[in-house]
Amino acid sequence: MKTFSSSITIDAPASKIWSILTDGAAYPSWNPTVVKVEGTIAAGEKIKVFATISPDRAFPVKVAEFVPGERMLWSSGMPLGLFKGERSFDLRPVDGKIRFEMREVFSGLLSPLIERSIPDLQPAFDEFAGALKRAAEA
Repeated sequence: MKTFSSSITIDAPASKIWSILTDGAAYPSWNPTVVKVEGTIAAGEKIKVFATISPDRAFPVKVAEFVPGERMLWSSGMPLGLFKGERSFDLRPVDGKIRFEMREVFSGLLSPLIERSIPDLQPAFDEFAGALKRAAEA
C-alpha cells in the first residue's frame, strides 16, 4: 500500500475550515494544487478534481463519508476492488485549535503494479495543508 499524508494545526474554527474544504468552486482561489473541482462536495456525491500534476485529466471521486466539521472521505478506483484510492480529511480539536490531517491510501490487487506510476504526492499534500491553514486563518 502506498500512502501519503500531511497534517497541520490551524487556528480557526472547524466550521470555517469545513466551509473551505467543501466549497469546490473556490479551491483554485486558495489551493495551488487544484485547477478546478466540478460537482458538489456533499455526502454521496460524485465530483471531478483537476490537479496541477495533470491539469487536463479529471480524477473522479465519490464523497463516501461526510461528517460536517469532522471528517470527509473521497474514494475512487476500479471495479471489484482491483485498485482503490481513499483520501480522508480529518479535523480534530487540539488545545483550542484544529488539527487537520489529509491522508491518501492506495490499495487493491493491482496496487503493486499501478503504484509505480503514481508520482510523489507528498509535496502537493504539504502544499494543500499549508494553503488551507493560510485560507482559514485569514
